[in-house]
Amino acid sequence: MNEPEPLVAHIPADIAQPDKIAYGLTIRQIIIVATTGALASAIYYLFHDLLPVVVLAGLVLPLLAVGLVVALGRREGLSLDRFSLAALHFARAPKRLVAASGEVVEPPAWCRLRGKLPAPLRLPVLAIRTDGALELAGGGVAVLVETTTVSFHLRTTAEQASLVGAFGRWLNSLEAPAQILVRARPIELDALIGTVLQRADRLPHPALARSATEHAAFLQQLNDSRELLARQVLIVLRDPGPARGRRIARRDAAAAVVLRRADESARTLAALGISVTVLNAPAAHRVLTECLDPGGWHPVPAALPDDVLTAADQEGQ
Repeated sequence: MNEPEPLVAHIPADIAQPDKIAYGLTIRQIIIVATTGALASAIYYLFHDLLPVVVLAGLVLPLLAVGLVVALGRREGLSLDRFSLAALHFARAPKRLVAASGEVVEPPAWCRLRGKLPAPLRLPVLAIRTDGALELAGGGVAVLVETTTVSFHLRTTAEQASLVGAFGRWLNSLEAPAQILVRARPIELDALIGTVLQRADRLPHPALARSATEHAAFLQQLNDSRELLARQVLIVLRDPGPARGRRIARRDAAAAVVLRRADESARTLAALGISVTVLNAPAAHRVLTECLDPGGWHPVPAALPDDVLTAADQEGQ
């Protein structure tokens, strides 16, 4: 029996990539190039009778070069114009933020202030509800959903086609924007090692107890020699909520809608063999803490059975 042809689906890395209008350029790039060209032409027609050609070339050519670099260049995954605007915004933004409900009060007149006042810290999440829903500062409610992974390349062609079809049906069922976040977090094996050693003495046979002790020693060596990471896949579902009504009622309605969508996503993704868990309030608080403090050390006690474990390279740390 002949195997069906492999299913190939080309998905761009940047799904939000703007459309190409002409000559492989986007509308933004065309506007930048046209504006630069028009400015260079205006300089030439205004001063070609007054300035030598060498001086005009020294004025026009750098301008054209800057325009082309800004239009076509990229850095850190962003176009240079957006990167420059982000850098300007970062340079003008205050670097010291404090927790304050309103504007930071200036010190009294007799107190000399060195530098600038700190600005209030505006977190994207106002509160975490008891059901795990996040009340957003910009309005609406979001829910964090943790999922497991599947081994796609080890499946047959028919199974791969089934997985792609089921995933496509889930994407088509989305009624609001969703974000898929893949992150790595450190894990600690101390709790697991302690549990293995504690239960080793209760095993019915000495050989089993010896095997458990050796396994605990292996885990201890692995925990001491490497920085272990667990891969976590999160899906963020969001609902803006109704435009009218009382604030509490709007947030309750948005939370009910987004939780229902999370349950529907769990049933749809179950066809792929993916286990979906809607994070409760403590789990959502932990995820937000880790995301807001990425440089901190927030290890989890142990990885789940379906988590993918990797070892970080410690040479550059």
